[in-house]
Amino acid sequence: EVQLVESGGGLVQPGGSLRLSCAASGFTLSSYAMSWVRQAPGKGREWVSGINSGGGSTNYADSVKGRFTISRDNAKNTLYLQMNSLKPEDTAVYYCAKAPGPVVTTRLFSSWGQGTQVTVSS
Repeated sequence: EVQLVESGGGLVQPGGSLRLSCAASGFTLSSYAMSWVRQAPGKGREWVSGINSGGGSTNYADSVKGRFTISRDNAKNTLYLQMNSLKPEDTAVYYCAKAPGPVVTTRLFSSWGQGTQVTVSS
C-alpha cells in the first residue's frame, strides 16, 4: 500500500523558513517523480514544485521560484521542500504527491499524502 506522510508544517512569521518532509512507503521512491501541491483556504489545489525520479531535474511554480527548493533522498525514501522568505500568501495545506512515472507532472498524480498545514502570519 502506497503511503505518503508529510511533516514539518507549522506557524512561522513572514520572512521565516520551514522545511517540509514527506516519508514514502509501499513503493520504490526512486522510480517516480514527486511533487508538492498546496491548497489555500477557499481555493483550489496549486502545484508548487516537482522533482524527477533521479533528482536531477526540478521545476517550480513562478510564485515560489527562488524561495523554495525541492529535493529528495531516495535512500531514505523521503521528499523535502525547503521554504524560505515565506509570505502570508504561502499559507496553505501542503501535500506531497506521487506522479504516475519518472517524469514530473503538474496535474496528474497517482497518490497523495494527508497534508501538513503551513501558516505564515505575524
